[in-house]
Amino acid sequence: MKGLIALAAVLTALAISSARAEDTDGAAASPPPVDDEAIPAVLTGTLKKVEDSGVVTLGYRDASFPFSYVRKDQLAPLGYSIDLCRGLVEEIVRELHGAPIRTEYRLVTSDTRMEAVTSGKIDLECGSTSSNTERQKSVAFSPVMFVAGTKLMVKRRSGIASYKDLGGKTLVVTSGTTNEKAMTLLDEKYHLGIKIVSMPDHEASYALLEQGGADAFATDDVLLSGFIAAKHSQDTMAVVGDFITYEAYGIMFRKDDPELAAAVRQAFSHMAADRSLVATYRKWFLQPTPTGEMLDLPISLQLSEAFRVLGLDDF
Repeated sequence: MKGLIALAAVLTALAISSARAEDTDGAAASPPPVDDEAIPAVLTGTLKKVEDSGVVTLGYRDASFPFSYVRKDQLAPLGYSIDLCRGLVEEIVRELHGAPIRTEYRLVTSDTRMEAVTSGKIDLECGSTSSNTERQKSVAFSPVMFVAGTKLMVKRRSGIASYKDLGGKTLVVTSGTTNEKAMTLLDEKYHLGIKIVSMPDHEASYALLEQGGADAFATDDVLLSGFIAAKHSQDTMAVVGDFITYEAYGIMFRKDDPELAAAVRQAFSHMAADRSLVATYRKWFLQPTPTGEMLDLPISLQLSEAFRVLGLDDF
């Protein structure tokens, strides 16, 4: 319990720090105007880039269900993070006096997502990215939108119940994730002799486990549960063990861009005030998703603390 309280305090601090720091398929958004006095006389950074180009570019993942993913019969990405990013786009349009802005999407991976943000290839990264001290040296993050933790997925009857059972076995992780680093450090600390294999994306990591090329797959618990729901593999796969790490997710954007940071903060404040933040959570985690999966994941203690910082008390 002390661990949860401490983590809640950390998340609250992160959310406070972040707070200070509808357009679909390319259609123009038309939210209500804002007070002109709140608009800088001369725009800079990302807002200036969007004003000049008429385009805001969202980075998405193709296999981070239910945060950001693409199904075979879908043209555009969808998910919890995509919906939140659309709320951020609405705020950007308000900041630009309701100017018509087109939304474009660009695929990123765990390895390419940070460079895509810093180089300007994308303006907002709408995936399942952990906000941590190391990453905050290079990029900025929205207030906390989800809290996950590293766990293991294994085949049922594998005999693996925790990381302690991985000695001499093969573990697959996704390249460029915090899970990859965490499992490498864990293996070194306890001298487990784990053979760690990195794959380019979560889909490839799952496939390696499914095909017998690995004994376990380590990533965030919600993503593992999402794979089991999406693949209908409840009879063959299981998520096991205690949390190995905790991960606070945020929308990633360029660092040292105060106007965009203010717009992101304001967007989350609007979504908290009109309760669309809670409605979006329920849409993706407590109800059947638009593609039919059911996760049934109530808001965690840690996430509820982060949401309370935004002014939400009733979930």
